[in-house]
Amino acid sequence: MATHPWHLRQAARHFWLGGLIAYPTEAVYGLGCNPLDWAAVQRLLQLKQRSIDKGLILIAADFDQLRPFVIEPAQEIMAPVFSSWPGASTWLLPAAAEAPKWLTGKHCAIAVRVTAHPLAAALCRACNSPLISTSANIHGQHPAKSTLVLYKQFNRQIDFILNGKRGALKQPTPIKDAMNGICIRA
Repeated sequence: MATHPWHLRQAARHFWLGGLIAYPTEAVYGLGCNPLDWAAVQRLLQLKQRSIDKGLILIAADFDQLRPFVIEPAQEIMAPVFSSWPGASTWLLPAAAEAPKWLTGKHCAIAVRVTAHPLAAALCRACNSPLISTSANIHGQHPAKSTLVLYKQFNRQIDFILNGKRGALKQPTPIKDAMNGICIRA
């Protein structure tokens, strides 16, 4: 799943300028932005017509990118998390006090994933940061699985589209609570 380095640099440039980026993930196209840029997050939520109360997922190339956003529980709690990463498993972990409230919504936990999708991971590395990763769709509609659907649904409201193959999953990644093992989304 090779992409030209120029595309990754352009995506990272948009990321740091507060832009919205669409990119392939394990199942669908994701919409992302800088998780610390409130204006970019507001724009993303407005575009999706999504409530801030729901919280947002962060994806990363490695766990070190997520450390500033989470409180790492005990090793026995983290064992299943680490054994599933990199991979298509999203976990709820306790949010660090410094994590912006727009990432957690009305919750005390934050949803995080160390992605195994090569292009999504490369994008995180190019940005030197985790990314917000929410499905590329207007709330309640089917997530985009192609760039054609992205163009139709968002009509140039996305600043950069990183084109590439999606992963093999049929549905967005499952979400589990690391503290109790309960599946939030199958």
